[in-house]
Amino acid sequence: MPASHVISSVCEPELVRLAEEIAFAVRPGDLIALSGDLGAGKTTLARALISALQGGAREEVPSPTFTLVQAYATPRMTVAHFDLYRLNDPSELQELGLDHALQTGLALIEWPERAGGSIPESRLDVQLEDEGAGSTMAENGTRRITLTGHGDWAIRLERLLAMHAMIR
Repeated sequence: MPASHVISSVCEPELVRLAEEIAFAVRPGDLIALSGDLGAGKTTLARALISALQGGAREEVPSPTFTLVQAYATPRMTVAHFDLYRLNDPSELQELGLDHALQTGLALIEWPERAGGSIPESRLDVQLEDEGAGSTMAENGTRRITLTGHGDWAIRLERLLAMHAMIR
C-alpha cells in the first residue's frame, strides 16, 4: 500500500534541502519520478539531488531535455537523469537504458506520465505544484510537494519524513 505525504509552502532553498534529504535515503536500484507543470521545480530538485550525491561538487548538471538522459558518476552510485517530455512512445524508455540505470544506480525521471506503465512499481513519486492560484512560481515562490512511496519506498518514506521533521 502506498504511503503519501504533503509538504506545503516550499521555497527554492527548502526544495534544495529536501533533495539533499532524499539523496541521503536513496539506494542503487531506486527510481524517483518527478511530476509537475513546466517550471514547477522538477529539474531544480533533480540537480540538487545529483549535486548532493556528488558530495556538493560544483559539476554542471544540465537538463536532459534534448539528450533525453544524462548520466553522472557519484561516489555512492551512478545517477541517470531522464527527461521524457519529448518521448513519442513508452517503449522508447527501454531504448534509453532504464533497466541498465536501475541495475547500476539511481534513475531520476522527469515527466514519468509519458512512460505509460513502463516504470517499476517500486518508486518514490514527487509531485510538484505551484501554490499560487493563478500566479507564476516567480510571483509567489512556493510550491506544494506530494511525496508518495510505492513498494519498499512506502516504509522508507516514513523514515525520510521522520528525518525531515527532525532536521526542521
